[in-house]
Amino acid sequence: MKKYLIPSFRLTLVLLVLLCVIYPLFIALVAKAAPGGGDGITVTYKGKIVGYENIGQAFKSDRYFQPRPSAAGYNAAGSGASNKGPTNPDYLKSVQSTIDTFMRHNPGINKADIPAELVTASGSGLDPDLSPEGAKIQVKRIAALRGIPEQDLMKLVDTHTEGPLLGLFGPPKVNVLKLNIALDELKQ
Repeated sequence: MKKYLIPSFRLTLVLLVLLCVIYPLFIALVAKAAPGGGDGITVTYKGKIVGYENIGQAFKSDRYFQPRPSAAGYNAAGSGASNKGPTNPDYLKSVQSTIDTFMRHNPGINKADIPAELVTASGSGLDPDLSPEGAKIQVKRIAALRGIPEQDLMKLVDTHTEGPLLGLFGPPKVNVLKLNIALDELKQ
């Protein structure tokens, strides 16, 4: 018995030190070296922190580009998807309600032209980005409300479109918070 107990105890101690001390310290050091120092990358506007670069947030006014819907209410502490499948009646009602709301706020848009990302939540419920198409379909509404020519808003979306990571990984995207800050900076 002693033959097995002492090596087991030693292995337990080694793993405790490795997994409860060394590994967490390593991860904390890596996080401190990352942009934002492990606290997230804050976005400031006029000297105030207005949000985080990698966390989506709601914009209440139709004068702004709207992000993807959030199953978590844009709450980073409770991020997550709705966990409802594409055939779930409650999910289908929710998507239809979002489509109806989008069409009410964006008259003249055909239902078939609405990108799926504007009516379905992301897996985390906190996606800060839209596809360029998801932003451009909102241009007509914003141009009418702000009195800005549509071509100026299209240029703004193009300017804020980021290409795929390293030119290879992922689709082009537009950060909604940064786009809305640039929108506020345009002459109105």
